[in-house]
Amino acid sequence: MRPRPPIKGRGIFSGTGLIVIGMAATCAALLIPLWSYADQPGTTGASVLSAQTVTTPYGPLSAQDRDFVTKVRLAGLWELPAGQLAKRKGTTQAVRDAGQHLIDGHTSLDAHVRTVASQLGVPLPNEPNEQQNQWLATLDAAQGQDFDRKFAGILRLAHGRVFSLVAQVRAGTQNSLVRDLADDANTTVLDHIKVLEATGYVDFSALARDLAASPSPVPTPPAVDPGSAVPVAPSPSTTYSLPPAASGPPPSNGP
Repeated sequence: MRPRPPIKGRGIFSGTGLIVIGMAATCAALLIPLWSYADQPGTTGASVLSAQTVTTPYGPLSAQDRDFVTKVRLAGLWELPAGQLAKRKGTTQAVRDAGQHLIDGHTSLDAHVRTVASQLGVPLPNEPNEQQNQWLATLDAAQGQDFDRKFAGILRLAHGRVFSLVAQVRAGTQNSLVRDLADDANTTVLDHIKVLEATGYVDFSALARDLAASPSPVPTPPAVDPGSAVPVAPSPSTTYSLPPAASGPPPSNGP
């Protein structure tokens, strides 16, 4: 018996079918992980970015920007009373001068931050936080040279902690109002650092240890929503008076 000839086209159809099946399997293998990943919480990048950054006429306003505006307000809420205590209780002219710089600097800076917060819709606190109230209580209880030392030490430590935050915000913010506020805060904080050191009561060894042991106050900058790019309005031309430059320590002043 002669063998039956093969049916034409069967081999070709079978090969094509295998190729199609193989491609379908490959696509499924690629897509299934993507579907699974999309279902996981925290993977919707655009919505996460939008929640962290809001659009304003002055540029994107990040979570770090809002935190900075709040911290500037908090600084004034306790440093103004601290300056008033130094004016009243300081035993040397250098301590009283430092107190006056705190009063002048934060009176100006507080007016600035309240204006910025109003324009950006950032709510502000009206009371110092727990740590700041503790510092004020310590200064209120201290007397004589003990007050001078504690005033210079506490305020210099607090200003050292915030100095890096101001620089971080100024370097990275995309908001023109926050940039201006950071410029003002930088000038004010540096002036206060200088006048506090001019009292002669800053223990730099203890300061270095405390700063090294303190956690950094700088939060991780959030990513910016790429869809928030809008024309940025220039910041208002309002100027805020700054305190006079700090002078060096008096030659005869010491602990």
